[in-house]
Amino acid sequence: MSLAVRKCIDMNNGNNWAWPHGAKLALSLVVNVEEGAEYSVADGDPTPEPVDELGVTLKKPIRMHGNESNYQYGIKEGAPRVLELLDRYKMPATWTAAALALERAPGLAKAIRERGDETCSHGWRWEHQFRFNEAQEREFIQKAVRSIEHSTGTRPVGWLSRYLHTENTRRLLQEEGFLYHMDDYSADTPFWAAVSGSDKPMVIVPYALDSNDMKMWLSPAFTPDMWLKYACDTLDVLLVQGQTARQPRMMSLGLHLRIIGRPGRIGALEKFLAHASQAQGVWITTRRQVAEHFAVAVPPSKVVA
Repeated sequence: MSLAVRKCIDMNNGNNWAWPHGAKLALSLVVNVEEGAEYSVADGDPTPEPVDELGVTLKKPIRMHGNESNYQYGIKEGAPRVLELLDRYKMPATWTAAALALERAPGLAKAIRERGDETCSHGWRWEHQFRFNEAQEREFIQKAVRSIEHSTGTRPVGWLSRYLHTENTRRLLQEEGFLYHMDDYSADTPFWAAVSGSDKPMVIVPYALDSNDMKMWLSPAFTPDMWLKYACDTLDVLLVQGQTARQPRMMSLGLHLRIIGRPGRIGALEKFLAHASQAQGVWITTRRQVAEHFAVAVPPSKVVA
């Protein structure tokens, strides 16, 4: 992409726009669904998935029945707890789902569909796509789209990789009709970004790792109380900044069924949702709605080849 196009993108990521209804902060609740799509010898992978809670990684092709059950806990016990809270507080969520996980958990797919929530693609399986060549990655994207649309009734328009993606990813997503990409941690607001091999930019709805519930099992780990305080502080600071700056702010809260859905952690999520529901000027919404609103409010009209 030419320097002139990049300058146009920068110009169109300006400050003169706002969230709907005068909101100063958009809050995106992101529920990751990976359980059942992780690496598993039973599914033909050379090694099993590391044990989340212990950080144990095996390099031999041994089936880890215990860890498979650890993942299933997220579907069997964690999902009902998370859904109950979202329903109680009447909050929408974006479910970043590995397509195979939803195929294997039709009850959860049905609940997402009935809530009218967004499903963002987290890949066909929860696997690293950086190893793929272009044809393999395109097939991976297309397979995920078909599967999620079949499971939920709606095709995904957003994409989140498992940490790593290729130079082709955004162009392939554009070609497959995706609206936004999540694999970015550089901002607290959506923006347009250049796409390698394309003259069209793409909406980036950035994600956040620091407020993610996985911080409760990475070493050094947060306790639930520490994570709750961090999440509430994040919302409070971004809300103040959104009230005092011309550019609105956005917060992502990443959740995992097998992590936040544990009995000793679910209370922290409940307290955060209560805090967010009482805050004035917060638009609790899906990432699709964020991307659609931003694309209209800040169109890349000056971006030309």
